Amino acid sequence: MDEQKKRVFSGIQPTGIFTLGNYSTVRHWPKLQDAYDCIYCVVDQHAITVRQDPATLRRQTREMTALLLASGIDPARSILFVQSHVPAHAQLSWVLSCFCPFGDLTRMHQFKEKSARHPEDINGGLLTYPILMAADILLYQAQEVPVGDDQRQHVELARNIAQRFNGVYGDTFVVPEPMISRVAARVMSLQEPTKKMSKSDANENATVRMLDEPDVILRKFKRAVTDSEGSIRAAADKPGVTNLMTIYSVCTGKDFSQIEAEFAGQGYGAFKQAVGESVAETLRPIREEYKRLLADKAYLDGVLKEGAARADALARRTLNKVYKKVGFVQLG
Repeated sequence: MDEQKKRVFSGIQPTGIFTLGNYSTVRHWPKLQDAYDCIYCVVDQHAITVRQDPATLRRQTREMTALLLASGIDPARSILFVQSHVPAHAQLSWVLSCFCPFGDLTRMHQFKEKSARHPEDINGGLLTYPILMAADILLYQAQEVPVGDDQRQHVELARNIAQRFNGVYGDTFVVPEPMISRVAARVMSLQEPTKKMSKSDANENATVRMLDEPDVILRKFKRAVTDSEGSIRAAADKPGVTNLMTIYSVCTGKDFSQIEAEFAGQGYGAFKQAVGESVAETLRPIREEYKRLLADKAYLDGVLKEGAARADALARRTLNKVYKKVGFVQLG
């Protein structure tokens, strides 16, 4: 990898199918490949904080790989791999857990949310997975981590752990910065536009998935919640319309003023149709490429095998340094 470029690390869980909300963030990842050394990881170890069906997890891991490639991740310009294929993630996580106060973990927002959502399975991994996330980042000496606002706290924890370790043992880890995209859109539910669009939403009409067929996409947008006013403008008291404008902006590149001018005097029916069509056309090439890639298991496994080897070489370099500093005996 190019040592002159800043390094970016980003991980994504292989559970569920990407939503349009996920796409609004992931669409920027291919653009980073020219300016940064990019490392992208399918974080299957994070996924098991909630009980998973083994066959389903294996299938979804390959599906996520295909979807990332179809979305523009180029294995010749980035490293793409599966977390469990590089043992150093779990190995560094244990060391870092000894440098993270218990109180820091109990204050994590997502621990509180997931504990409330899965009260029957509040396991140790659910509490400590932010340390594994810190290990994911720090292993590769990543300077920046593309995240949404809801993940900023995890990057802050990684920063705190790195600073604490560096304070004891000297310069070891790069202290990462969150890369909060100024253009990443916050896409909300089509049925409850005050809530973020979620792949786990029980209401099928609330979520558009990247692999939805065009007729399904159009049907969901026709049923999208708006309001009784009838005017197409962005406002705090018009969350449904504002959300549709955000989605249209993601797909067309138009800003809100251009969208308001384009649909001036038109009703919600025409607007919803246009938004649905723009989403269907935006996702069409990704969906088609995904299907082609998923049919080629040998190619996908080859990408992951090469990616794991490249990632392991970088990760092992950091892990060896950490093991030496904490006093572990290393054999030649």
